[in-house]
Amino acid sequence: MSDSIKHECGIALLRLKQPLQFYTEKYGTAFYGLNKMYLLMEKEHNRGQDGAGLANIKLDIAPGKKYISRIRSNDQQPIRDVFSRVMSRFAELEKSHPEKLRDAAFLKENYAFTGEVFLGHLRYGTYGGNSIENCHPFLRQNNWMTRNLVVAGNFNMTNVDELFQLLIDLGQHPKEKADTVTVMEKIGHFLDEENQELFDYYKKQGYNNIQITERISKHIDLQRVLARATRDFDGGYAIAGLVGHGDAFVLRDPNGIRPAYWYEDDEICVVASERPPIQSAFNIPVDKINELEPGHAYIIKKDGSTALKKIREPQEKKSCSFERIYFSRGNDRDIYVERQNLGKNIVPLVLKSVNHDLENTVFSFIPNTAEIAFYGMMKALEDYLNDQKIAEIAALGAKADVQQIEKIIRRRARLEKIAIKDVKLRTFITQDNARDEMVAHVYDTTHGAVKRDIDTLVVIDDSIVRGTTLKKSIIKMLDRLGPKKIIIVSSAPQIRYPDCYGIDMAKLGDFIAFQAAVSLLKERGMYENHMDVILRKCLDQENSPKESVKNYVREVYAPFSTEEISKKIAELVTPDGTSASVEVIFQTIEGLHEACPGHQGDWYFTGHYPTPGGNKVVNKAFINYMRGKNERAY
Repeated sequence: MSDSIKHECGIALLRLKQPLQFYTEKYGTAFYGLNKMYLLMEKEHNRGQDGAGLANIKLDIAPGKKYISRIRSNDQQPIRDVFSRVMSRFAELEKSHPEKLRDAAFLKENYAFTGEVFLGHLRYGTYGGNSIENCHPFLRQNNWMTRNLVVAGNFNMTNVDELFQLLIDLGQHPKEKADTVTVMEKIGHFLDEENQELFDYYKKQGYNNIQITERISKHIDLQRVLARATRDFDGGYAIAGLVGHGDAFVLRDPNGIRPAYWYEDDEICVVASERPPIQSAFNIPVDKINELEPGHAYIIKKDGSTALKKIREPQEKKSCSFERIYFSRGNDRDIYVERQNLGKNIVPLVLKSVNHDLENTVFSFIPNTAEIAFYGMMKALEDYLNDQKIAEIAALGAKADVQQIEKIIRRRARLEKIAIKDVKLRTFITQDNARDEMVAHVYDTTHGAVKRDIDTLVVIDDSIVRGTTLKKSIIKMLDRLGPKKIIIVSSAPQIRYPDCYGIDMAKLGDFIAFQAAVSLLKERGMYENHMDVILRKCLDQENSPKESVKNYVREVYAPFSTEEISKKIAELVTPDGTSASVEVIFQTIEGLHEACPGHQGDWYFTGHYPTPGGNKVVNKAFINYMRGKNERAY
């Protein structure tokens, strides 16, 4: 994505189901769990590079011994930092008593992070700072083992104010108004209630306190805890948690907005945000890995038994389509196919734009994440050319000349590696003009691949969010090659609306599509009246319950066709002094849905938010824009 955006987070949960010495004997190391967690988190590093954290719980530890360990890092290489710090504590033992490194019971008794239950997290800081306190997992501590709670997640709630007030109504005094705190405290509150209700029940049965503690650990109903805690959640979430005595869970939102996948066998239970990390870490075929269904929780009890439990009634599935376009790793079997289809589906629009003249058209991609969509585009162009070749050869008839056939067969679409991203350049200076000049040279180009003043240069990108990098860098760079025309192709549709479910796209004024619509309204003398009408509608429902709120921001785009907005975007991203003509082509909504049939979450493009809170957020974003407030709407 040429416009860098921060997004998502990654979770990884691992439960070892066999005695720890089993893994030492079978796999030759007592650090089997730590090694697998390192692999899982490294294979998800694309999901978060601002911070990382790891928690571990030891089962059946005697009182007086520490059984929960946690470490977090906001280092420049946070995963490496976390595991280096964890493993460094074993360095002295390796020197003095190396044989002890194979004694799982000794390690569990004496060293942290040698338990059976692990929870890891990768963080992208979409909101708040990047201090260590913002890194997951979060820990809610208590002297009762079954009241301790560790939580990490990939989530964003649209109704933080409402959830904050609910905590106050419960009698709590939250330390801050953030969804990480409210999620932790809501689950923690109902975990406390579950503990208390079980305690009261068994007390009446005549059990002593030690016996009651044992029974609570066996009979905590996490399904009930989670159902009570999440009934007011509005957002996208995949939330993982560990309870101090050893129960664990991963919960997914009712619309399946945020992803989660699980696998289990006789040795392990594992959950991650994507399938490839599980496949790679454990060498598991893709068809053995399960998607966690929306509204459900995968619950792992202390005894190793597992269950899938419905927590909230599943709604229409609206899994995030940006996962498929850009966020998730492209080596997932289905995502690889879907990204190729995104490139394939836009080819008819590209052919129309170049007037079907492939002889004088060069195709490429920027950045590297657009490479798979580029392959799909090129395969579709090959199919188009093959159909042409078959028809032309057939038309030659029986007396076809070999040279004629050869000329037809050798015709192909021209593809080149046009841009190479150099080492990240540092500007050293702060003046805007000088900085822009430096940014324009972040990429280097392949000279001689384009016929000057003759060729059209078609470059595919994942998506276009703000258009800043296009204007300040990419188009300037491509124009230096001397093409007659530059066509920027987005494998995603126009991004028109903010996200409120965990992606750093929160302000309407940042979107190049919104800027284009505003420019068109002003050019046609419609701006004040049209925008004031929309503002009044948004203000009229500002204090309405979120369930009754409608997305009136869609009316901003209503007067214009997609093509009109695309044309205006091309004007806005074209730098002054550009010699080539510039056109921008976007994926259609229909093309997106056809390419990614299982991921219909398209609110970025259509404004159809899957939860009521989404409509409230988009209207608030519009109000902020009209009032000149440069702040998030949630």
